[in-house]
Amino acid sequence: MYDILTYMTSDEKKAYLLLKSVIYHYHGLDDNEREDLKATADELNGQEELEWAAAFIAEDYFNSFERAREYLNNVIGDYPKDKRVMHIEMVWDANSLKGYVTELEATAMLKLARDWNVEEELIEILKSRSKGS
Repeated sequence: MYDILTYMTSDEKKAYLLLKSVIYHYHGLDDNEREDLKATADELNGQEELEWAAAFIAEDYFNSFERAREYLNNVIGDYPKDKRVMHIEMVWDANSLKGYVTELEATAMLKLARDWNVEEELIEILKSRSKGS
């Protein structure tokens, strides 16, 4: 995966796992996504952070995206631009493992990219990938 995962702090792990979790939960978490979250937590040595993300979402499931968006804007919004792009790209890639990204998921990730001022970069990444297919 990405080398950056090896060097994440606990707060960065929380943000990344919350980001993945909330996007996966946006349409309802399926078994493959649950397994991917577990594998990511194992890779990061971030089981506690995954539990924290699950509790965050469970606290108010119906408003979890907007709550996570606010939390993530306060955390990831302060990251350097290349790191903000990397986080949204990693989540897009993880979400694409099933072979597609739903409209709801794409909209959610575009909202976050816009919040973090990296919407253009995400769109350019996706355009360059579609040209390569």
